[in-house]
Amino acid sequence: MAMKHPEQGLADTRKPKLPAYEVGDTVDVHVKIREGDKERIQVFTGTVIRERGAGLSKTFTVRRVVQGEGVERIFPIHAPTVSAVKVIRKGKVRRAKLHYLRDRVGKSTRLRERLGVRIPGEDEPVPEGAPAAPEAPAGAAPPTGAAPAAAAPAPAPAGTKPPAAEAKAPAPAAAKAPEKPAEKPAPPAAPAKK
Repeated sequence: MAMKHPEQGLADTRKPKLPAYEVGDTVDVHVKIREGDKERIQVFTGTVIRERGAGLSKTFTVRRVVQGEGVERIFPIHAPTVSAVKVIRKGKVRRAKLHYLRDRVGKSTRLRERLGVRIPGEDEPVPEGAPAAPEAPAGAAPPTGAAPAAAAPAPAPAGTKPPAAEAKAPAPAAAKAPEKPAEKPAPPAAPAKK
């Protein structure tokens, strides 16, 4: 009798698009929770400390600290209960497994952030049923993802200094701190003995 591979016949549970996260990233894992006849989504936020396995049996471990107690959950990446994994922050790490975070307490559990890295999913289209962003008027520049810049200040009237120049101007002489009093003269030298 031939043995079947565990992944045979389970191809329909394989997710076509895997989430783009790495070890060290802070992620939101959206988990489907069944309570009686109702189903809801619960979000587990934490740091990915390891990945394990391959194929359908691939899992990842997410760790967070709740009320001073470390909580780790292992999620199968292809499980139907894991509806989404969203990257909140990209972490800069040099290890594949971050088990050393278990021994750390407080601020030392934080990881450096990888700056200049685009977080996947930021530019995703809005799902159906969600409120859409307001349309920009015709001829307006498209948003770049950054916060809108404040309006430029109006030019200063002729003959006046701009506010930045006023701040850099030297303080008047009367506002200067008083100088130190002159130091006491050295005591006279003792007369030489004959």
